[in-house]
Amino acid sequence: MMLSTERITIRRLEREDAEALLQLRVANRQYLEPFEPRFPDSYFTMAGQLEVIEQDLAKWDQDQGYGFGIFLNETGSLTGRVNLSNVVRGAWQNCTLGYFIAEEQQGKGLMVEAVRLVLRFAFNEVDLHRVQAAVMPRNRRSSRVLEKTGFRYEGLSKRYLYINQVWEDHLIYALTREDWELGEDK
Repeated sequence: MMLSTERITIRRLEREDAEALLQLRVANRQYLEPFEPRFPDSYFTMAGQLEVIEQDLAKWDQDQGYGFGIFLNETGSLTGRVNLSNVVRGAWQNCTLGYFIAEEQQGKGLMVEAVRLVLRFAFNEVDLHRVQAAVMPRNRRSSRVLEKTGFRYEGLSKRYLYINQVWEDHLIYALTREDWELGEDK
């Protein structure tokens, strides 16, 4: 599955992408550290990134999650990730959105494009009803991505996720299929 805009393509990562993913993760390790769980050093190895990809592929097969790489069309280089995780079916039809982009690509609107593409996938391809996201209050850029893509703010969850060795509060945002269909450019 590939989805594209003029500037980016998102697609499922394959085993052949492990080297590019490793380079992305190592180059942005310090930059992303304040926003992520603490990873062991083994995560930042070829074996660690192959394991990430293998887990993503298994989640695709089991309808539990859908991880995408974000590739620049101009160069073909991997510049970030956008993921639909924790897929729950039944009466809820929900998932969690997560994403990151290389520090050098910040502020260019690429993540807004990637989130719009993954929302199209969520609602049109895998028939989810709701996508939610959680952002630390100090991560204003991430909140702006959600606001620009139509998410509504739903509230504050205290000590929501264990990030960089601290239980961090998070702002909760959500978007439903109905919201998406009203705002989607047809």
